[in-house]
Amino acid sequence: MKVLILTLSVLSLTGFGVLNAEDLKSGEYKISQSWKQERSFERLYLVSVPEGRKGKRPVVIFLHGGGGNAQGAFKGFLRRHRGMARHYIVICPEGYSRGWNIVSERSKADDRGFIEEIIKKVAECDNVQRENFSIIGSSNGAALVNQLAIECRLPNIRNYVSGVSPLNVYQHDGKAFKAKGLGNTYRKAVVPMKGKRLMNISGTEDNLVPYEGGLSRSIPAKGGKLGFVHAEHSTYLWAKAMGYEGEKLTKPSEVDGNLEKFSYLDGAVVHYKVKGEGHGAMGAIREDRLLSFLEGGEK
Repeated sequence: MKVLILTLSVLSLTGFGVLNAEDLKSGEYKISQSWKQERSFERLYLVSVPEGRKGKRPVVIFLHGGGGNAQGAFKGFLRRHRGMARHYIVICPEGYSRGWNIVSERSKADDRGFIEEIIKKVAECDNVQRENFSIIGSSNGAALVNQLAIECRLPNIRNYVSGVSPLNVYQHDGKAFKAKGLGNTYRKAVVPMKGKRLMNISGTEDNLVPYEGGLSRSIPAKGGKLGFVHAEHSTYLWAKAMGYEGEKLTKPSEVDGNLEKFSYLDGAVVHYKVKGEGHGAMGAIREDRLLSFLEGGEK
């Protein structure tokens, strides 16, 4: 097996702030990585720092879905989350070849290394709350959120939010959570870092990622199509990983219109079942509801 060659360095484009022990500034930044598809490839991430009051701010990293890019995700996220944009530092990285390296996607890049390096560099800045990072992902980006929650050991991340992508059957094989591994073998069982808050949003009419689990109609995997864990069971597995010892919830904790909320550990692990919605189910979660989760449990 070839050893992955990884080189990381942080660059800034002319006219933008350099990441150092000073304040983080809005702009475009790049991290250089090498892997079997590329050498010294400069990977982009965009940063928005709210104007106004001084002080340390929380950070949200948004991971776009398959076929997306940093610029489109950045504009869309800031437009849809105006309140968050006024108070949070927002970061949008770009997946290689418009995607993230999960199971059989085209990209073979070290995406965990990419995101972790962003976090480590950003956390050094004076205007950043070092231990208040949230990672939100949509679809293929949510699959990377799940993998980060499984493998990442950085203390900086507080919240993980996965939209329209519960665990797939490579990430949890019914017995254990699995590290991706070189070559995407998903063989090594791992125990996720405890003390994290997790939210999943899934639609009951999703034709790409089936709510009740099973094979996707179109997402590829080795030898066929990618299988998924039932969305409600996926959240239960996360709750157990975070210390829950009770039975799986069979009825929602709350109902609000077409939203059914399944809440574990006093709201630290939450699943939103969006009845009648498909792969766009994330849109059913209002910004105030998302902010309430991100800021919940703060001391």
